[in-house]
Amino acid sequence: MCGIVGYLGSKPAYPILINGLKRLEYRGYDSAGIALIENGGLSIHKKQGKVLDLEQLISNQSFTSKIGIGHTRWATHGEPNDVNAHPHVSNSGELALIHNGIIENYGTLKADLENRGYTFKSETDTEVFVNFIEDIKKKEDLPLEEALRIALSKVVGAYAIAIISKENPNKLVAARKGSPLVLGLGENEFFLASDATPIIEHTNEVIYLKDEEIVVIEDNEYSIKDIKDVPQTPYIHTLELELEAIEKGGHEHFMYKEIFEQPISIADCMRGRLNADRGELVLGGIRNYSKALENAERIIIIACGTSWHAGLVAEYVFEDLCRIPVEVEYASEFRYRNPVIKEGDIVIAISQSGETADTLAAIELAKSKGAIVLGVVNTVGSSISRASHEGAYLHAGPEIGVASTKAFTAQLTVLYMIALRAANNKGTITESKYRELLTELSLIPDKVGKALESNDQIEEISDMFKSASNFLYLGRGYNFPVALEGALKLKEISYIHAEGYPAAEMKHGPIALIDENMPVVVIATRDSSYDKIVSNIQEVKARKGVIIAIVTEGDALIPGMADFTIEVPSTHESLMPLVSVIPLQLLSYHIAVMRGANVDQPRNLAKSVTVE
Repeated sequence: MCGIVGYLGSKPAYPILINGLKRLEYRGYDSAGIALIENGGLSIHKKQGKVLDLEQLISNQSFTSKIGIGHTRWATHGEPNDVNAHPHVSNSGELALIHNGIIENYGTLKADLENRGYTFKSETDTEVFVNFIEDIKKKEDLPLEEALRIALSKVVGAYAIAIISKENPNKLVAARKGSPLVLGLGENEFFLASDATPIIEHTNEVIYLKDEEIVVIEDNEYSIKDIKDVPQTPYIHTLELELEAIEKGGHEHFMYKEIFEQPISIADCMRGRLNADRGELVLGGIRNYSKALENAERIIIIACGTSWHAGLVAEYVFEDLCRIPVEVEYASEFRYRNPVIKEGDIVIAISQSGETADTLAAIELAKSKGAIVLGVVNTVGSSISRASHEGAYLHAGPEIGVASTKAFTAQLTVLYMIALRAANNKGTITESKYRELLTELSLIPDKVGKALESNDQIEEISDMFKSASNFLYLGRGYNFPVALEGALKLKEISYIHAEGYPAAEMKHGPIALIDENMPVVVIATRDSSYDKIVSNIQEVKARKGVIIAIVTEGDALIPGMADFTIEVPSTHESLMPLVSVIPLQLLSYHIAVMRGANVDQPRNLAKSVTVE
């Protein structure tokens, strides 16, 4: 959840750390801090709030240090305040450490350290961790990296850490397990970060550290060993990420930019994979296990949040086209209920970041029982992409806004292509149907672009409902998961309570909430359940509910019943979620902006959930 950065090289570290933290702030923004080695001692600066607050705190100071670490926090242990902010310093003042993750046995470690005279200023597990390392280092008279290795063998939990010592001003040590960490290789300089976004402006050569690996940077060299002290030979990746992709490009918010990038990001998902004119659909990332997928008796989809909603749409698609039973599971619950997994089951793991802790844990459980895991992720080199047997990247480009938009439609696109290819190979759809759906899918970027043209109308509607206390979202069939996604988007960035329901379930409870003060968003596009959704709209109107209807372009019936209608282009029913979600993203965005919310960094949230 947190963002960490580190630098050791020939340049002043401070501006590199601060700019890196700004790049990573979407991972956590409760507090921020840096540690430098200045004049033979540790120089620690930390502040509750955003990176800008930290920058203002030390704006009148100058730094010359060529080594440093920085952290932007999403609070786990201890409330957000200056004391609990990272970096944390050992009792002697020798070591400074930053940490992304959770040390589960910190209570036991803390009690043992207190019995030996250690004291603690914060409520964090991280302060316990840095003193535990120091205790081992002093007691055994060990180098920093060896003390860290022993400490890591005794802690339980997840971590990505970086640590510096005032006794070794030219040494930077880091390690990871369960939380991401990237090493950037420059010209006589090295960078550490939770992901590649702070690194790309300095170098495009990176190493994605693996679980239980420790990197030591010293004397213009680096070495990587595992927790058993065995040297590792890492693979050096060349980043294809462009700096422009992680900047706002003149837009007020990343979320707004990313909503309007969707015609391009969806097209990028299909580029090199789909050729409708030739009837070709190639997914090179799923080659060795394509037959296993086609012959599977069951597919299990595991995901969290917006990715789970994408999985719900995929359930409809796989069952409809491939005739394979599908179960969609919250990854956070899957591993705790002793699930029935058979050898040969296909597990599809969906995650934008590729680092979601619960999904990673669920993958390991599934693999241990003989399942084949296919990953659908956006971030190249991520933990889920490495843990999966095979998979497909989204190629949607970096998504900085905490509320997912373009990653959702990219996930739908990739999942649809996987299902469509499997259905064609299985023969569960005809060749003519296959080509029809290929053509429809190839037209989706243009149709999404057309849906975005309703932006001004949606902004006007948003102004009328910005003060609402509750929203209800209804949909049927393929559009039911879209209702869930629309409700999630509104609640996470505007802080308005919103719930999504299958429209037919409204009569089983939610209808009691409907009155003249309840806005009801109904996804009512023309599909196989159109007549039923019309009846649901009439039921809402009979109780004086206010209807905002998402309808197919040219619909003449629903506009006569609804208070507001937003049109989207017509497409095949199974592809409609790619189009019908667009007005819901815009509605949530405009309402949040009008309420004065920070849409890119909503309270209490973080982009990548790397703790359980």
